[in-house]
Amino acid sequence: MSIATKLGDAGETSLAGGVRVSKADLRVETYGTVDELNSVLGFARSICQNPEVKAWTEEIQRTLFRLGGNLATPPFSKKEPPPITSEDVDRLTDLVHKIEATEGLLADWSLPGALPEAAAYEMARTTCRRAERTLVRFIESGEQVSPNVLAYLNRLSDLIWLFGRLLEVEAGVDSRLRDEQHPGGRWSRAW
Repeated sequence: MSIATKLGDAGETSLAGGVRVSKADLRVETYGTVDELNSVLGFARSICQNPEVKAWTEEIQRTLFRLGGNLATPPFSKKEPPPITSEDVDRLTDLVHKIEATEGLLADWSLPGALPEAAAYEMARTTCRRAERTLVRFIESGEQVSPNVLAYLNRLSDLIWLFGRLLEVEAGVDSRLRDEQHPGGRWSRAW
């Protein structure tokens, strides 16, 4: 069997459970952006030199497949959506706290690009934020989504930012936006 089924040639795709919708459907846009995030994280993982960050990233990617499946399953589907649990969110929160305890972690906004692997995680962070915005639009359109899905993406964007800062600290790279040569108001890490 070929993956070239030709079923999408007219601009439609199948959701979990076989329901056909437009490829421009907001549900498709939402889980498609999560898929894009997973790919960007895969690139970041592929160039990351820190084995612990690589392992954390791979675990996150596996969860994102579940999260995408959750979003791809409409409420009227015959299939049950894969769950995103509070434990999934808690694992990210625990990692945020663990990395935040790293001495010398940047307290100001960072300027992306000082270290290739950290820059790759910055690309993932901005993709994650876009996935989160798309998910909020999806929810605001009236769709029912587990609150854990939104909490997971929100926590994940924070964690991905911290991955980049951790990699820079370990490499001895200073990527502060504001320093003696570039003064200005301090930016919030929460952007």
